[in-house]
Amino acid sequence: MISRMASSALHRLAKGFPVIVLTGPRQSGKTTLAKATFANKPYVSLENPEEREFAECDPRRFLQRFAEGAILDEAQRCPALLSWIQVLVDERGRMGDFILTGSAQFDLLSGVTQSLAGRVGRIELLPFSAGELAAVNRQPHALETLLWQGGYPALYDRELSPTDWFPNYVATYLERDVRQLIAIRDLIQFQRFVRMCAARSGQMLNLTALGADCGVSAVTAREWLSVLEASYLAIRLPPYHCNFGKRLVKTPKLYFLDAGLMAWLLGIRDAASIETHASRGALFETWVVSELVKQRLNAGQPTDLYFWRDHVGHEVDVLYETPQGLQAVEIKSGGTFATDWLQAAQKWRALAGDHTLPPILIFGGEEAYEREGCRVVGWRRIDACAR
Repeated sequence: MISRMASSALHRLAKGFPVIVLTGPRQSGKTTLAKATFANKPYVSLENPEEREFAECDPRRFLQRFAEGAILDEAQRCPALLSWIQVLVDERGRMGDFILTGSAQFDLLSGVTQSLAGRVGRIELLPFSAGELAAVNRQPHALETLLWQGGYPALYDRELSPTDWFPNYVATYLERDVRQLIAIRDLIQFQRFVRMCAARSGQMLNLTALGADCGVSAVTAREWLSVLEASYLAIRLPPYHCNFGKRLVKTPKLYFLDAGLMAWLLGIRDAASIETHASRGALFETWVVSELVKQRLNAGQPTDLYFWRDHVGHEVDVLYETPQGLQAVEIKSGGTFATDWLQAAQKWRALAGDHTLPPILIFGGEEAYEREGCRVVGWRRIDACAR
């Protein structure tokens, strides 16, 4: 098993909350992580029809079996059970009692909010990060291979090609999660919508244009996008909210959370094609943003990533706040440094003032060094950009 960085956050939260909720996309390794971190607890999957029927019909007796707590997988399949868990953990007053996992963010979290408010520590687990793969020498040697393969554990645990795994993953996602989360009559149209979103990863989100390209209204596009976010396939990056003396854009940017899935949806069927593909820059930017998201989620922290862009087009790809000040991150897929890459970050720093850190430039090369007041970081060393 490849060790997950989120395990330390799980241990930390289990000392202060009676219930831990572990969510994330399907096949991101939630069950494996829960079993490894809480190996002394019994495991029950509520996908099992017999267990689910038992939990629905007699929740009290169902929970009485677990004197030392349990791991309940796909807990959103039995939302009524959460109220009984609340009663039990309040009686026992024990931390780290129950571990709930689930893939459908809306269903599980709505139930948790209603029944377990104040009793839950939450971790969101995405596919493998670059640091997790590098720690066991499983990170692909070529950047293009990493972008093509992505981070889903199945592609590193088994002898599977992305061209075999992703079509089955998407089909399962459409048949299970989409039908559970929203009533969609035409799954082919929704799949077209998913591909259109992949083609727009790294771009400003225009729901009207996106809906028009898919033959649906902007309202439907917004509803469908919420499904992608609920199932951890995509994320909206909001613009930074402080005014640096310029009129700022208010539209979020759209990003997929796995570059490999994005590449497959774009029709890329081998790693070599990425070298000259028109979307290479967008794939690299998507990968970097997803890595920054993983760093925060694995630490049990909110994402809190932003971008900055003014009305004349000056833009910083990622901004985040640190105790030392604002950190700007620029992303360039090229492998050879160019001095004009720093212009946007330097322009932003001049506007932002004193409470800023030296900008970070993450690029498609291998080196790491200081250049013109900026930290230049090669793609292999992206973990150096953690808070």
